[in-house]
Amino acid sequence: MKNYALDTDNFFKGLDQIENRDYDVKLPIFYYDNTAMSAIYTASTRQVKKLLPSDKMYPVEMFPGRSLMVFTAFEYRRTDIDPYNEFSISAIISYGRRAIPGLTSLWYMMKNCFSAYILHLPVTSERARRGGVELAGYPKFIADISFSHGNGYTTCTVLENGQKILSLKGKKVKTSRGRITKYITYNMKGGIPLKANLYINPLEYCQTIGFTAARLDIGTGHRICDELRGLRLSRWPFLYQYMPSYEAILFNSKNIIDD
Repeated sequence: MKNYALDTDNFFKGLDQIENRDYDVKLPIFYYDNTAMSAIYTASTRQVKKLLPSDKMYPVEMFPGRSLMVFTAFEYRRTDIDPYNEFSISAIISYGRRAIPGLTSLWYMMKNCFSAYILHLPVTSERARRGGVELAGYPKFIADISFSHGNGYTTCTVLENGQKILSLKGKKVKTSRGRITKYITYNMKGGIPLKANLYINPLEYCQTIGFTAARLDIGTGHRICDELRGLRLSRWPFLYQYMPSYEAILFNSKNIIDD
């Protein structure tokens, strides 16, 4: 039997998409032209644990007491579900097995495969929100997510009903071709844990120390702002990832038991 693998030069080749007419979507969803930037912070492991809905989800720690939180701004210019913007707030986790401080995160980086529980996922499209929530259990809600550019930086600002949740400012650093990366995302739907596979093909990519490359500014008054402050985030991100151009494939969520 032939072994299939994703091809960096022909990323979508060999994948059959199944149409779901109720949600006007083909699965898996193809993302053809996109930009993303991520800032990775450390947070109080004790506080992160309080936000994880399953005792089988373990925060991945950089060192004892400090786990990893990822803030990512997405601009999807051409997709199977039309253009939209999105912002992800997620915790890097290990499912079903306790993480070893430092070593688990290093293992993830060596494999280029990461597991994350998504806490919040605001989007600008009702089509993306409805399908994500009802089909896959993603914690999506409609928000105003805008991008601005100046002085060598990109800033993504997220608001709900005019109230600022946060903004992420990232430097436009020099990029090169990146490796295909797999993300396993975990969500809850009706009290049942689901997971989905996301593959990213970075056409332009850079990962760098984040102390001066990125900055997260949290708003005030919104429920998410209070939650983020309760995580006791590090003052600066320790890693910053910038992808001005990439392709992606998002597979449908499935039950944890369906391995």
